[in-house]
Amino acid sequence: MCDIWNSFVKFFTSLQVTVVLLALSIVLIFAATLDQVNLGIWAVQEKYFRTFFVLWDIKGFPVPVFPGGYFIGGLLLLNLVASHLYRFKFSWKKSGIFLTHAGLIILLVGELLTGLWQEEFQLRLDQGQTRNYSESYRDNELAITDVTDPQWDQVVAIPAEHLLKNEPIQHERLPFRVVSRSYYPNATIQMREQLGNVSTPPPATRDIGAKLVVMPMAMTYKQNERNLPTAVVELIGPGNASLGTWVVSSMLAQPQVFDYAGRTFRMALRPTRAYKPYSLTLLKFSHDRYMGTEIPKNFASKVRLHSADGSTDRETLIYMNNPLRYDGLTFYQAGFDNNDTTTILQVVRNPSWLLPYIACILMGLGLSVQFSIHLFAFANKRRKTA
Repeated sequence: MCDIWNSFVKFFTSLQVTVVLLALSIVLIFAATLDQVNLGIWAVQEKYFRTFFVLWDIKGFPVPVFPGGYFIGGLLLLNLVASHLYRFKFSWKKSGIFLTHAGLIILLVGELLTGLWQEEFQLRLDQGQTRNYSESYRDNELAITDVTDPQWDQVVAIPAEHLLKNEPIQHERLPFRVVSRSYYPNATIQMREQLGNVSTPPPATRDIGAKLVVMPMAMTYKQNERNLPTAVVELIGPGNASLGTWVVSSMLAQPQVFDYAGRTFRMALRPTRAYKPYSLTLLKFSHDRYMGTEIPKNFASKVRLHSADGSTDRETLIYMNNPLRYDGLTFYQAGFDNNDTTTILQVVRNPSWLLPYIACILMGLGLSVQFSIHLFAFANKRRKTA
């Protein structure tokens, strides 16, 4: 048992292991950088860094072909901690190295926590518009809203991943079941009359779905492109009586309205919403360019932040490198649209956002201390020999 433990310690405190892991890291970063042209930043992070193994799709089966970021980073962290515990002996002459390694450990842990905890949404605001929710640009939901009462809406949101299954979805606030008949993560829809003679039957029986053709497309992972999920859902009432089938798609700008059991419902497939107890109003969006060119110089959004309980009501300016931090969220200026009348804010929740700053400060301080120790030692040696 003791020999096994010693072998374990010897392996994970080995300098050779450190060198091999660093070499693997370089190869992983190089491959991810090249593949970023095809996949975009988000997909590259998921495929190469926030995974234990890089998978290739070979004849329909995912096959691991290279260690991923979690695997390499985890072993590096283990290697660094084990080396400190079993080999490193603290002295003031090595205090800089100790601080540098402590910063590196915090940086590795911070990246792991960021990958596990970080949530990203988008908030689009037209000039003068107020919203109290942000939207995911990767996840979607089927929203069925009871709008019978003009004073308030009752919303039932079903995550899109549940539509991948054919199992009936029964919610206590709905008088019918929802059954997904087909789901396409990315698809385009077109009017049948625009395509001429279409031999296939309509995908749905109700509303605009009876006039559409659904054409599945390959999923995209590019940063400037977005998947357009589409589904065909059937609503089933008591006694297994079908209420009909609908096509729901993120391409449809307006929700579809129908009546059942004396109540009026709206149904739409939309980006997943994250509601907040406060709202933002876009007062003014500025897009400055360098004189005589179309090259952007600065983007800025002047917004009013108003909380539901009235405790906060203030104006603030969001621009590049000057985000708004409020209620555990960070609002970055991310883009614009509609001839500079719409601002796009990236909304990020990252509970571990301070760790990279702490890590960089520690590493910078550690390198400075270690350099100073060697510099003074060298200067003293020169003075004694002079």
